[in-house]
Amino acid sequence: MESGIRGGALPPGAALPAVRTLAVELGVSPATVAKAYQDLRRRGLVATAGRHGTRVRPRPPVAARSALHPPPAPGIRDLALGEPDPRLLPPLGPHLAALAAEVGPPTGYATTAVHPALAEAARDRLAADGVPAGELTVTGGALDGIERLLAAHLRPGDAVAVEDPGWANLLDLVAALGLRPIGVPVDAEGPTETGVRDALFLGARALIVTSRAQNPTGAAVGADRAGALRALLAGRPDLLLIEDDHAAELADIPLHPLAGATPTWAFVRSVSKPYGPDLRLAVLTGDEATVARVAGRARVGAGWVSGVLQRLVLALWRDPATTALVHRAGESYERRRTGLLTALAARGLTGHGRSGINVWLPVPDETAAVTALRDAGWAVAPGALFRLGAPPAIRITVSSLDDADLLPLADAVARAVRPTPPNIFTA
Repeated sequence: MESGIRGGALPPGAALPAVRTLAVELGVSPATVAKAYQDLRRRGLVATAGRHGTRVRPRPPVAARSALHPPPAPGIRDLALGEPDPRLLPPLGPHLAALAAEVGPPTGYATTAVHPALAEAARDRLAADGVPAGELTVTGGALDGIERLLAAHLRPGDAVAVEDPGWANLLDLVAALGLRPIGVPVDAEGPTETGVRDALFLGARALIVTSRAQNPTGAAVGADRAGALRALLAGRPDLLLIEDDHAAELADIPLHPLAGATPTWAFVRSVSKPYGPDLRLAVLTGDEATVARVAGRARVGAGWVSGVLQRLVLALWRDPATTALVHRAGESYERRRTGLLTALAARGLTGHGRSGINVWLPVPDETAAVTALRDAGWAVAPGALFRLGAPPAIRITVSSLDDADLLPLADAVARAVRPTPPNIFTA
């Protein structure tokens, strides 16, 4: 099975044979096949899809020969990737040139893991948003930080409360780590209080919350929701609280952090969305023991995040022109997102997208909607990539849209979601 995934014979979403069918074909006992499927699930390569059987996960943790997102066919606009608009990312060339002139002699393996000036600037930026930044380290992006946190505190089989719908990459990571996801419903204000309470009752050892620009729904934790969740989580020494603020400076909505609500907590802020996906750096703060575990594990593994990369991020933070560009990018995303939501509402469709670069639209049939939109020239992401038990939907990324695209796209979505029935009286 793993060989088939690597080679492409079993692409993402492919259905595996029924246990008894494969047992007969291979001449082995059903128990042997069931054990193999169990091992594949434990390692996050496949998932049970209810009555649809067992299928290859969208992003199985094994390198396939065609692991990259395939480009859409000619003439298809790609609204499925979930990436920022390259036209709105700050240019790195001038800052790299300045760094080349400033950087001293090459550093050795005994280099400081966190650049002192970056740490000071990060603490100031976090404190301005109400995050109690004391102990601090850096990781190779938000997902890298979350993986290190989960690995430092949990063991295979432990339960993790995750947003449902939630970030597809995170759901795949939880599966790859052998952890058991518990879906927490999400509304415009973030994870619901009832959903978090239920997850705690079911034994969740960790809770992962997206502060704002939640992927895929655009939810953002508001002041009232933050207060309710802080009260619910208070006094839970057995729970690891992880907050993901991947949108950071790009967010067009205030931050209401949960940081410190539990004795064991971490707040992760990435630079990829505002400044560019290739800048694999995130700032991670939290309680002393948690940060020490993450930093210590990095020290015996990757060692540190490149000092050159840290200096580059610091230069971007200090540059007023870059700050203004990031602010304009946030305003542009808000205009496109709200414009599409308004256009959909005018056509009787209720989408979700309080913040961020995505619109989440519930649909009766994901496959039919995705197929109809592709035929109309638009590629969108099926909601199945992001769901555990949430209802069907599609995710539309607005970052590559122009104002002139909004009405034609809304018309195409309306036709895809509510196709015109055939005229049975036409000869």
